[in-house]
Amino acid sequence: MKKTYLMIMAMVFAVSAAMAKDYGGYYKNLPVDMPQVKAPVIPGNTVNLKDFGGVGDGLTLNTEAFKKAISALEKRGGGRLVVPEGIWLCGLISLKDNIDLHLEKNAILMAAPDKALFIKEKNGKKDSKCSPMISASKRKNVSITGEGVIDGNGAYWRPVKRSKVSNMEWSEFLYMGGVEAEGGKLWFPFNLKHYANIAETPEEQEKMRAHLIRITDCENVLVSGVTIQNSPKFHLIPTRCNNVIVDGVTIRCPWNAQNGDGLDISCCKNVLIVNNHIDVGDDGICMKGGAGEEGLRYGPCENILIEDNAVYRAHGGFVIGSEFSGGMKNIVVRGNRFNGTDTGLRFKSGIGRGGKTENIYISDIFMTDIKDEAVVFDCTYIDRKYSVKDDDGKQTAVIENAPFVPEFCDIHISGVTCRNVKTAVSVTGLPGRNCVHDITIDNSTFFYTKSAKEIVDNADINIKNTNFVSF
Repeated sequence: MKKTYLMIMAMVFAVSAAMAKDYGGYYKNLPVDMPQVKAPVIPGNTVNLKDFGGVGDGLTLNTEAFKKAISALEKRGGGRLVVPEGIWLCGLISLKDNIDLHLEKNAILMAAPDKALFIKEKNGKKDSKCSPMISASKRKNVSITGEGVIDGNGAYWRPVKRSKVSNMEWSEFLYMGGVEAEGGKLWFPFNLKHYANIAETPEEQEKMRAHLIRITDCENVLVSGVTIQNSPKFHLIPTRCNNVIVDGVTIRCPWNAQNGDGLDISCCKNVLIVNNHIDVGDDGICMKGGAGEEGLRYGPCENILIEDNAVYRAHGGFVIGSEFSGGMKNIVVRGNRFNGTDTGLRFKSGIGRGGKTENIYISDIFMTDIKDEAVVFDCTYIDRKYSVKDDDGKQTAVIENAPFVPEFCDIHISGVTCRNVKTAVSVTGLPGRNCVHDITIDNSTFFYTKSAKEIVDNADINIKNTNFVSF
C-alpha cells in the first residue's frame, strides 16, 4: 500500500524535461537584482486528444474534444494534454490550473475559419469582440509546450493594404472574396466566398479581431518550443502575470500583417524571454504597461530579463510602449540580434499613456539592415489632442496639466553594433517637457546611411565612446 502511494505521488509531482530546465545561468552578472523565475510544476497525468473524440484531419472541428480533455485533466488535478500529429481545427480553448498543452511534432492546431466560433455568449447576449483562440485567466501552473504549430488563420481576419503586397498576392486575396475600400487601397476579409460575416460592415468586423494566445492574471506560466503564427492580431500576450517563461518559441506572420505584434508583455512581473525567433508584422518583443489610470492600477512591467533572442522583420526589435502608465522597472536586455527590423531599440509613447522607466539596461545588441532608426525615442506617438500648434501646424507646446506624460529615463545602452541603418539615434521629445533624460549610450558602433543623430526638442542623452560611421 505504501509503495503504491509513493508511486502515485511521484506521478503527481513529475515534471517534464522541458519544465525541469534550470534557468539559473541567465541570472548571473545582472546589473540589477531580480528574482529567478521557475517553471510551472505540472502533474504527471497524461491524456491524448484522440481519446476524447479529437480528429486531426483538417476538417473536423475539435473544440468539444479539447473541452472534454481539459475537464478530465482538471478533475485529476492537472497534467499534460497531448495533441498528436495532424491538423486540428478548433474554436476557443480555455486552459485550467496545472495543465500543459503539449503539441507533438507535426501537430498543427489551427483556428477554424468560421469567425462566429470565437464569439462568447453569456445569458443570451453575445460579446462585442471575439476572444483569443487560447486563453487562461486567473490560473496557476499553465504551460504550452512541444514542437508543433499554433496557427491563427489570420488571412481570414486581417485587412490588407494594397501598397504592401504584390500584384500576385493582391489577386489571391481577391480570389477569397472580400471587399475593396478606399478606392482599391484596402481589402477587408468581409463577404468572403465560403464564410459568413459576424458584423454589419467591414469596419465593424475589423474591430472584432482578437489576439491568438492571451494569458491573464496567471501565476507560473511557460511557453516553450512551439511555433505561433498567423494571428488575427497580436500573437502571444501575457497580461498581469507573475513568473513567466517564454523559451525557444518561434513567432511569425507576414511582414505586412496589420497589428501583427509578436510577443507583448503587459504589466507582468518576473519574466524570462530567451532563445526565441520572431518575424512579424508589427513590434517584435514589446513591453506594455497600460494606459492612464488603468496602467497605474495594474502596476509596472518589472524584473524582465530578455536574452539570446533573434528578431527579423518587425516594427521594432525591443520596444517599450506605446502605453506604459504603470511604468517599466528593472528590465535587462542583452545578447540579442535584430536583422531587418524597421527600428532596433524603440521607445514610443504619448501623453495620456506615458509613464516612467527605471533601471533599464540594454547591452550587446547586434543589428543589421535596420530600415529607419537603430535607437529611437518618440514622445509624440499618440498625443494629438494635447498639442499646441502654430499656424503651420508645428507642435510648439503641450497644454498644461496634460495627463500621463511619458518620461523615458534611467536607460543605459551599451555594446550596440549596428551595420546599415538610416539614422543611428533619433529623439522626438515634447516642447517644454523633460521627457527624455538620463539616457546613456556608450561603447557602441553605428554604420548609418543618412544621419548619425536627429534630436528634436530637449533631451538629455549622454553618448560616449561611440563610433558613428557612414560612407
